[in-house]
Amino acid sequence: MNAIQVKEAHDLRVAQLEMPTLKNPTDVVVKVKLAGICGSDMHIYHGTNPLATYPRILGHEIAGEVVEVGSDVAGLVAGDHVVVEPIRYCGTCYACRKGRPNVCKELSVFGVHEDGGMREFFVLPARQLHKVNAGLPWEEVVLAEPYSIGAQAVWRGKVESGDFVFIHGCGPIGICILKMAKLAGATVMMSDLKPERLAFAKANGADFVVSPLEEDVLSKLLDVTNGEGANVVIDAVCLPQTFEQSIQMASVAGTIVILGFDERFSQIPQLPITKKELTIVGSRLQTNQFAKVVQLLNEGKLKENGLITHRFTIDQAQEAFTFVEQNPDTVRKALIEFS
Repeated sequence: MNAIQVKEAHDLRVAQLEMPTLKNPTDVVVKVKLAGICGSDMHIYHGTNPLATYPRILGHEIAGEVVEVGSDVAGLVAGDHVVVEPIRYCGTCYACRKGRPNVCKELSVFGVHEDGGMREFFVLPARQLHKVNAGLPWEEVVLAEPYSIGAQAVWRGKVESGDFVFIHGCGPIGICILKMAKLAGATVMMSDLKPERLAFAKANGADFVVSPLEEDVLSKLLDVTNGEGANVVIDAVCLPQTFEQSIQMASVAGTIVILGFDERFSQIPQLPITKKELTIVGSRLQTNQFAKVVQLLNEGKLKENGLITHRFTIDQAQEAFTFVEQNPDTVRKALIEFS
């Protein structure tokens, strides 16, 4: 079978591998239909993801069809449409015992720490697969994993109906956060440097948008909220400056959600954190968000609505990664199609 494999940094190829088979009674064989190209896939390709080892089959945004199930699998049969929950965890460490397997000390992410789903067939334990409505287009369900990232950020921010949420960044993850925040009943304001991204955010439900190149973001936020600020600030840009600004933007008793992996230091004063009694939390991957996302997909409440901009075949894998690399302002989400 064919698989998109990074042998080493900047060396991407379509490799020929043996067909996978069931090894455990809880395993499932899946035929891949669509795979999304994520920023983390690009980092592995570029050699800038410190968690990945080589060679590595990429892909954790995966939608496919069940081909075969193990003898102990219940709830899935051949022909079912599924999406992949890409995390594997120990179940016994402190994080797992606290219900936070996304930060398990033995965490393994499909397509990062272990070979992923950009291949014609793969095998995973049934617990990492979620059945979706077979009537849904593959283009809708393949976005389940990035939606789960948005759902996690909204959950970590404890966003409720009536909250005012500010999101730094209108890229794909920012848009996924937007969709989940709106479904939670929040009013949402977003910022970005690119007019096209701001327009897309507005078309997908953002109540207010602002460009730092044209307006003072903090002044605009305070004006819109009558001086209160944002009850929840979610940073999907993940720069030291946006983290610093988030402290100023948060309302009293507000929450700041950080998604970034930037190792550079931010200069954060203690006074506003204590004075406003702010909560600052990280958000990584997802914790039990897939069931919610799948339900929203099945109910037709989550629509890609233009989030997918480009499609390539597996034979065009190098072309796809080169295009995403060279056109970051054009690509929202690019997909790889498998026959």
